[in-house]
Amino acid sequence: LVGDFKNAGREWQPKGQPDSVRVHDFADKNLGKVNPYGVYDQTANVGWVSVGIDHDTSSFAVESIRRWWKRMGQQTYPEAKQLLITADGGGSNGYRIRLWKIELQRFADDQGLEISVCHLPPGTSKWNKIEHRMFSHISMNWRGKPLTSHEVIVNLIANTTTRQGLKIQAEIDSNSYPKGIKVTDTELENVNLFKADFHGEWNYSIRPKCSSY
Repeated sequence: LVGDFKNAGREWQPKGQPDSVRVHDFADKNLGKVNPYGVYDQTANVGWVSVGIDHDTSSFAVESIRRWWKRMGQQTYPEAKQLLITADGGGSNGYRIRLWKIELQRFADDQGLEISVCHLPPGTSKWNKIEHRMFSHISMNWRGKPLTSHEVIVNLIANTTTRQGLKIQAEIDSNSYPKGIKVTDTELENVNLFKADFHGEWNYSIRPKCSSY
């Protein structure tokens, strides 16, 4: 929730000057909620977080990956032709979500990248490196601080660091992402998807339609 709500944890304040927060956590109609979607580069120990203000959909998830690629990934790996994504098995980037694959195909076509995806099996999302190498530190950095605005949230995320040198960039994604978009069988069949021999439902590659593979 965005607003002057209590946030778990403790934060030092000048004596007699505590931050006032609300007793009940009812969403502010003007501020609403945010949906942080993160990308963590294990090799470079850097991260990207898109802070969405609309629905957490596959379109939002892939747009977050696209922004990471354009702002950070492309500069770090200018010769890259392939991109490996490890993702949870559910949520907006779930392996059963058709729109996820459609949006990845668009991303692959736009950037000329072969995108390989490895979904974590059900019940193992905490194995995802992003959870304990990035998001856990973000949570520690903003504990005890009321998340009073979108700007406060972005700044707290972007100022998160660790002794290992973690650096994060963050920005608001103010786009609208409608829910309930239907993907037909024909549209799904047009995705240039290649399943791996081992659990192809969890491990697959999507190649650009103009690919020379």
